[in-house]
Amino acid sequence: MPWLDWLSLAVRWFHVIAGVAWIGASFYFIWLDNSLREPPQWKKDKGIKGDLWAVHGGGFYEVAKYAYGPEKMPSTLHWFKWEAYTTWMSGFALLILVYYFGASAYLIDPSIKAMSESQAITMGVAYIFVGLAVYEVACRSPLGKYPKIFALALMLFITFATWLATQWFSGRGAYIHMGALIGTIMVGNVFFNIMPAQRKMVNAVSNKLDIDPAWGAGAKLRSVHNNYFTLPLLFIMISNHYPMTYQHELNWLVLVLIIAISAWIRHFFNLKHLGIVKPAILVSGFVAMLALAAWVSWPKSPAPATTEHSHVSDGGLANVNIPSKETVQTLIKTHCAGCHSAAPTDEVFKIAPLGVILDTWEDIERLENQIIHRTTVTRDMPFMNKTKMTDEERNLLTIWHTREKP
Repeated sequence: MPWLDWLSLAVRWFHVIAGVAWIGASFYFIWLDNSLREPPQWKKDKGIKGDLWAVHGGGFYEVAKYAYGPEKMPSTLHWFKWEAYTTWMSGFALLILVYYFGASAYLIDPSIKAMSESQAITMGVAYIFVGLAVYEVACRSPLGKYPKIFALALMLFITFATWLATQWFSGRGAYIHMGALIGTIMVGNVFFNIMPAQRKMVNAVSNKLDIDPAWGAGAKLRSVHNNYFTLPLLFIMISNHYPMTYQHELNWLVLVLIIAISAWIRHFFNLKHLGIVKPAILVSGFVAMLALAAWVSWPKSPAPATTEHSHVSDGGLANVNIPSKETVQTLIKTHCAGCHSAAPTDEVFKIAPLGVILDTWEDIERLENQIIHRTTVTRDMPFMNKTKMTDEERNLLTIWHTREKP
């Protein structure tokens, strides 16, 4: 339905805009807090515990952070919350539009777990909010008082949650639900901890009451959690464009490693803001990402060529080592042209995805590399393997691709 596509575009666009604002604010305030330096005595006497000077936009800025609060509440006080709330609301709306309205196409993979659309949606929502509850309980438990132990427990929780998602949903659906869980945890940090703590501080200053240092410390800790989540979340937002990750046979481990590596790289910048420069963190993160890419992309040996007839729904394949033009065309017609055609017959895709049309032999030859990559390397096509392309059929395409070309 065209209107649904336009609605999806509008929500996705707004989600990206809101996300840029939220993540930008997160990066800025972590930098700001880590860049504060000890102020002169006259500022300390006013209750300021850290300050900094910056230049931007043709002017100088002086920023100061109070240990507890100013003597008098300013008439204009800027709050930062709607960046987080609008990012989450638009993201959840997009999750509903794409993955819940299109559950049969994007969320359910019968080869992983056969279930109805309503079951998949219920499991998806439960996955997100039960995961949020587990995180929140852990933060409020005695475990939250030991940052290093908590960090290890959090990584174990993320590992289990990622694995669980891949046991329930399609690879793409699993990744996006892990992203939805992380995003919900982040907005939960704002809603359940950061904002209430700031309201308590504002109320205390306004009414000349004592400020509990735990309010600010707790809010800052949740803000730090959000900061380490940002790079993993950004990867998940773009992961649907890179099926070699979510279609990998160990896709849960691929995602866990990317989350760990990107959080580790973020740690380098957080330390750098404190004046601590450790290039080994950046180098090790880069090397780890290269190793991960090499592992995921390492070529697999094709299955031996068969001289026996292979079955295709539109007819038998020739008894040959190198598949003929007709054989390949039959494969493409059977498994690809339902979506990738000038007039698609698929019930979901009414316009050829990415504009890829495979109606003629000239189209197939021109797009040969892309066809082979998506059917035999990343193996994410046919989409969700709706047409039940077999390993033998994929192997035939590989053999055809390795032919001597004129």
